[in-house]
Amino acid sequence: MTAELVRGQNHPLSQARLEIRISAGTPIVAVAALGDENGRIHGVEWVAHPGAPTQPGLEVSRQAAADHRLAVDLDAVPEAVHRVSVLLALPVGGTGPVRFGAVAAPFVAVTGLDGDEVASYTITGLEAESAVVALELYRRQDAWKVRAVGQGYAGGLAELLADQGLPQAHQLAGTVNDAVAQGLARSVQAPPPRTADGDRSRQTAAPALGPDQGGTAPQPGPVPPVSPYGGQMPGGPGQPAPQQPYSAPDPSAVTQPSTPTAGGPIDYSHPRRQNAAPPPPPPTAPPAAPGQPAQPVAGDATGWSMEERLYNQVWGMFEDLARTTAAYRSAVDFAESRMDKELEQVLSDPRSRIGGQGDAAREAARARHTQLVTQAREALDRDLTQLAAEADVVEPALPPAYARWDNPAWHAYRVPMEIPMALRLGDLHLPEADRIRIPMLVRLPLERGLWIDSGAAGASDGSFTDSHTMSRLAMETAVAHAARLLAVYPAGEFTVHVIDPAGSGAQALAPLVQTGVLAAPPALGAAGVADVLGRLTQRVDLVQMAVRGGAADSLPPGFDTSQQLLIVNDFPHGFDDRAVNQLRYLADEGPAFGVHLMMVADREESSGYGPLLDPLWRSLLRLTPVADDHLADPWVGHAWTYEPSLVPPGSQVLQQVLAQVAAARTKFM
Repeated sequence: MTAELVRGQNHPLSQARLEIRISAGTPIVAVAALGDENGRIHGVEWVAHPGAPTQPGLEVSRQAAADHRLAVDLDAVPEAVHRVSVLLALPVGGTGPVRFGAVAAPFVAVTGLDGDEVASYTITGLEAESAVVALELYRRQDAWKVRAVGQGYAGGLAELLADQGLPQAHQLAGTVNDAVAQGLARSVQAPPPRTADGDRSRQTAAPALGPDQGGTAPQPGPVPPVSPYGGQMPGGPGQPAPQQPYSAPDPSAVTQPSTPTAGGPIDYSHPRRQNAAPPPPPPTAPPAAPGQPAQPVAGDATGWSMEERLYNQVWGMFEDLARTTAAYRSAVDFAESRMDKELEQVLSDPRSRIGGQGDAAREAARARHTQLVTQAREALDRDLTQLAAEADVVEPALPPAYARWDNPAWHAYRVPMEIPMALRLGDLHLPEADRIRIPMLVRLPLERGLWIDSGAAGASDGSFTDSHTMSRLAMETAVAHAARLLAVYPAGEFTVHVIDPAGSGAQALAPLVQTGVLAAPPALGAAGVADVLGRLTQRVDLVQMAVRGGAADSLPPGFDTSQQLLIVNDFPHGFDDRAVNQLRYLADEGPAFGVHLMMVADREESSGYGPLLDPLWRSLLRLTPVADDHLADPWVGHAWTYEPSLVPPGSQVLQQVLAQVAAARTKFM
């Protein structure tokens, strides 16, 4: 039962790993500070804030927001720590309120990782204060408790930190304010570092060089396979893992497949599993019988929250399936190579080419081949059975952002208060394990654009889809992806624009148009193309100059800082040379400054531009509206079959979800 605390009241804590959820109704800054027995903060390294969001046992948000989730692991804080204080402050220098008395009373709740509330506190009685100690977790005789504090400070965060005994209180308060000002909002991020030659280094992982890359002029040709969960990523084979405490793995950096180092072992380990992370929760399933595999449990991977644990578990399933399939294929290859060698030896001896001796040797070679393949298949089947059982418990437990459209999670959908870690774009499977579908999750915010290939192609089942049907399916796929993006972002934090020069996508776009979730009606004709591209290009320029110039707080009042998505249908029809250059600019620079591209196009139709557009296609993650095996894993190059995440025929879930998004958007505005 939840304890509703009043000021000064305390409540025991039975868990060490907790979430602290904050709801304020207006953007505020959340800070967590470690203190000794007297509550004194010994230094800036004892404070987690937007400029340094992780400290031992703590993780806070990176920007000001109306809602926050702070992660706390009391077992991970230093021995000298006896108190963890949650501090709230109003941003300095913004256009919002400057005192808590002018806003709704902030609400703070302490929950377990399963979401169950342990204690809550509504901070009332604030007037001129602009910073407040909301609550504190404190240790008494090796037991932890939570106390509602509610102590406000009219002098802001600097006065609060100074009262907590921090010598560098004013400097740290300035650092926090600078970090919040530079953050602007979730869509406006600091620019990535520049390389030695002055080119902007993408925030995605460095791609392995494919046949049409490597520093030379791009060459025309077919799009090579790409990796669904990353090419040669940081921490992958031959690269050190980045030291980012509590960061989750990032399978969204989709690049060209890398080739394992010749002669070296294949590294199947997760690229970022060397990072510090809390241990997985204890299993809730009954213990397995002796000699039997353990019963799978949803969310048994590492992570601060159930969402993060499920994300990591999905990655683990992808990794396990890649590993066991690679072992099976290697065993089959070995068996065939051995049989070929033995048969060659039989045929090389003239005495054994004819007669019963030769027949017996050939039969023995084939029998050994069959035995080896059978053993390999049995081992594969055991692994697949365990993976299938895990998929059966994980799929129903996925939150809407990770779930298929037919998952019951969408029937309980509510517009979220926070951006999720990742988004599901479809499913992946291998021919040896057709019944096992691995969700293809990409991290948010998107670090590269999407290309829904509408070119006529043969599906993985051998069927052929004509260009007209592919164009229709591609637009329906794009709408499903756009609807999911709108659904998983908080109200007002994601905006969708559409360019449909000839109006050919009107039928597929109907759910977005009719529910009113678009920023404006789809742009038609050359004039509409020029208008939308001009506005988005100007937006990227403006934010880019503000952030790189260190003047992120100088953007015009009312500037829309939400993430922007541009859906382009039927490219290149309706695009002149200027529009093509603007599109390339948005694909290149847009993701770093909150503008993302979703192309619905057939590459062959733009072949008249020659190699000019090759960098555009390579910069986008290619997806298909039908099942296709164009994705490759980064270790051994398995050809993974991708299937888009589509709404089941006849289902109204898309319209119902978009109606809630539209209602929340109207209320927000």
